[in-house]
Order: sequence, then C-alpha cells, then structure tokens
Amino acid sequence: MLKNDFCMADGCYLLNHSVGRPLKNTQQYLAQHYFLPWESSNKEPWQQWLPAVEQFTTALSKLFNAPSSQFCPQVNLSSGLTKLLMSHPRLQQKNCKVLMAQSDFPSMGFVMQKALPKCAQIIFIPEHENLTDISVWQRYITCDIDLVFISHVYSNTGVQAPVYDIVAISKLTNSLSVVDVAQSAGVIPLDLSVLDADFMIGSSVKWLCGGPGAAYLWVNKNQIEYCEPKDVGWFSHQNPFEFDINHFEYNASALKFWGGTPSVAPYIIAANSITYFAELTAHKVRVHNLAMLTLIHEQLAEYVASSMSGDKCSGTVILFFNKQQDHVLTELNKAKVSVDARKFGIRVSPHVYNTQEDVAQFISIVKRALKGFG
Repeated sequence: MLKNDFCMADGCYLLNHSVGRPLKNTQQYLAQHYFLPWESSNKEPWQQWLPAVEQFTTALSKLFNAPSSQFCPQVNLSSGLTKLLMSHPRLQQKNCKVLMAQSDFPSMGFVMQKALPKCAQIIFIPEHENLTDISVWQRYITCDIDLVFISHVYSNTGVQAPVYDIVAISKLTNSLSVVDVAQSAGVIPLDLSVLDADFMIGSSVKWLCGGPGAAYLWVNKNQIEYCEPKDVGWFSHQNPFEFDINHFEYNASALKFWGGTPSVAPYIIAANSITYFAELTAHKVRVHNLAMLTLIHEQLAEYVASSMSGDKCSGTVILFFNKQQDHVLTELNKAKVSVDARKFGIRVSPHVYNTQEDVAQFISIVKRALKGFG
C-alpha cells in the first residue's frame, strides 16, 4: 500500500495541489547524501554534494523523458522565468509580444511585467474563455506573438490546457513556447520529447512531494545556444572550478542558467521523491487520481465547478457550495480533512496515498454538512 511510504498525520490530507506529503525515508536520505559528507570528512563536501544534486536532474530526465543536460535546478519558478526572459534576444527586442492567460498564477504575470522590456506587450486571454478549448488558443496565437506562456494546469479552476496542441500551433506561427508544470508535474503525464516545447518551468513541492526550493528550468536543445543569461555565477561556467576572473564561458548545457553557489539540501530531498515518482510513473498516479476524482464527481456532481472530463480536468476538483461554503469548510476542518478554498470553490486533490476510504469520508462529511446546514 503506497500510503505506507509517506508521512501521514492524523486526518485526511487532500491538499496535494499545495504541498505534497514527504516520503518516510526523506530524513534518512538527506542525512546520507547531505549531512554525512559534511560531517564525516575533513575535506570539502562538494565532490559528494554535486553528484547528489545531479540525481535531481537525472530523476527529472526519467519523469519527463528528456536528457538531463536540458534541465537546470532553480530556486523557484519566478526566478527561473526571470532568467529565461532576460536571456533570450527575441524576448528582449523592442515591442516584444507575449500571450498568457488571466488565470495563470499571479507570480508569472509579475515576472512578465518586470523582466520583459518596458515596451513589451502582454496579452491576457480573458478569464471567461474556455482554456481547455484549442479553438480559443487558435484565436489568440497570432503570427506577431513572440512567446506563448502555457500553464499545463490552472490551479484555481481545476482544468488543464491542451498543451500538445497549443505548442503545435505556436510552431506554425513561429512563436516561442514555455510550459508551466507546477500544478501538473507528477500527476499528469508529459513527454517532452513528444511535446517539443521551447522551455518548461516547474517545481517539486506539490504532486512530486519534494518540498520547496527545488524548482527547475528545461531548455529545448534548439534554444540553448540562443540563451545568454544575465544572472550568472561560477556554476553557470563551463568549468566552475577554473577560477579565472578574466574568463567566463557559458556552460554548453542548460546549467548556464544555474548561477552562483547553489542550494544543495532542497535538490537532494527532491531527487529522492522525484525518483520515487519517476519509477512509479505519472501514468499510474493519474489513473489513481482519476478514480478518486470520479467518486467525488459521482456523489457531488451538482457542486462540481471544474471539468469532469478526464482529458480536461486537472488533478484537483473544485467544489462550490454557495451559501453553505463556509459551513462545509468548518465541518471538514473539525473532522481534520485538509482542503482549501479559492475564488471558484473548495479545492480537493487526491494523491496515490489517498484511498477510497479517505474520499468516502470526505464525501460523507460534506453531505452531512449540507444536510444539517441552517
């Protein structure tokens, strides 16, 4: 039973769109690969730490089916996107035009506003548009768009974009594409060798259960040579240990985006969990996730505010109870069922460690709350 592999506190945890539960062996793994090299030798531990960090990009390579050299560790998505936008000549040209959605995570919009030139134009697909409909994207992706920003999954609406089709359209218009997988990595399969986007950004904190501080930037092999990051450091160098202040040469791989002295512990923690999910496969996680979502869809259909179609829904179901919303949340909280609420309703995200019994408990509490309201 996969639930036994994770640290599960009392109650029912359905907040996987926010922070995934840690593996039980997380502390042991961190101690072995981070603290032990530091504590047990009188030599500097970089020669042990760096191979441990490389396991992070190796695990991502297996999860997304792309060479590990195309991944670069990042502190968070905002930092990775900032570096990317400022590195590409096309995105720093006069009157650059970028397309994104009003439903994208706000941080991504903040970055666009500050990292692009002041004369750049940001076009937002309005919130009322159906982002699961490829015809909507076709209307907005015109030949003058320099970059299409695509959230694979939208956290507040519980829908996924038809990312393969969107990227294909962007190629027809010669637009660059960047995919944000923060809310989909680990729960919705994505094959980068098939997708062939130009860039991808993601994190480990949600469905990958890797904690904060271990984000990543993926760069298509056809784009690496064009990118010249401004935020560099010795780990952006082709030979970080050259130590010649008068000579800088970009790393030939995506590591040119790395920068100065990196964090180590977050990537070691995430490497452990991503390896776990890469071996399990996102396909198996998704099959289980959809089975749990189906139970909720069947029992609470009239309250579902997100898509119920398997190819359009995310790993999260959004439930809206109108005037009963606060009462339902209160009752769930009393029963130690962890969910949260945003603009469009209560967000519920079952993972591989959630069982049918967990979901049945959630449904039962909701129904009792609705019946007893008022």
